[in-house]
Amino acid sequence: MLVVVLIAAGSYAFYIYTLPPELDEGFLYGNGHVEGTEVNISAEVTGRVLKTNLVEGATVEQDSLLVALDTRENIARLAIAKANVDALKIEQQRFVEDLATWRELLATAKRDLKRYTELREKGIVTIQKLDQITNVHREALGKVRALNAQVGETKARTTVAEREAELLQIDTDKASIYSPMKATVLAKGIELGELAVRETLVAVLVDMEDLELKVYLPEKVIGKVKLDAPCKVQVSAFEDRYFDCRVKRVDQHAQFTPRDINMPEERVRMVFGVVLALANSDGFLKPGMPADSWIQWDEGKAWPDKLVVPR
Repeated sequence: MLVVVLIAAGSYAFYIYTLPPELDEGFLYGNGHVEGTEVNISAEVTGRVLKTNLVEGATVEQDSLLVALDTRENIARLAIAKANVDALKIEQQRFVEDLATWRELLATAKRDLKRYTELREKGIVTIQKLDQITNVHREALGKVRALNAQVGETKARTTVAEREAELLQIDTDKASIYSPMKATVLAKGIELGELAVRETLVAVLVDMEDLELKVYLPEKVIGKVKLDAPCKVQVSAFEDRYFDCRVKRVDQHAQFTPRDINMPEERVRMVFGVVLALANSDGFLKPGMPADSWIQWDEGKAWPDKLVVPR
């Protein structure tokens, strides 16, 4: 019995000795996975891939070319549309010139009609001559009205043709797909020579300098967490290094503990999500990495030399 007691006592002592120390007062612990805001780049026009600069894991600069699609068909249609615009402008100019001529003729006919009406009242001209002058005035007035309508119609057709040419120019420009930001190519969705249609996924980008870590803290301690509070993160790939971060966002509503999160207190059911903004200018952190984090809620407590995962 004495041997059994000694073995039990030794085992318990060894268990207590190997337990990690308690977390220092003034700090909160949480764990999760590093996440990045993924940006899906998709094709907006149809075309075959003529050039691609996509390399998974490579960094691309803002406004750098990712993929170039075949634009020959759009370029041909754009040339036809521009020629149609030029033809309509020429036609419109011709109508404008004719309108100016007929307006002058109408002004002359109007003066003649007034003069011959006065002469007819005095009995100097015949009724037939007055009718002739009246017909000339009526013809000029009708021609001016018709030309006004033609100028307006041609102007509207020109505007429509110009908008169609602009749309074709936009589609032609969209065939060259550029990066909207400085980012890393997380995945490429198309290869050289493949046909891209509208909404085809071209690439998935992620900004490695704007990574986040979402941890879940028990409801009883969430009141200690403040926005912009300093924190540190450690990943298994760099066990001797701590990455600086800050509290970016705190969820406003509690939720049940996610299944993929290992909470220190297994009996806790309701937790709050806390998003930490990571400093990753060196690019060591990657999306998907499991990470431990410590949040300093008491500014009067200095950071310890070594942070521990609590019991």
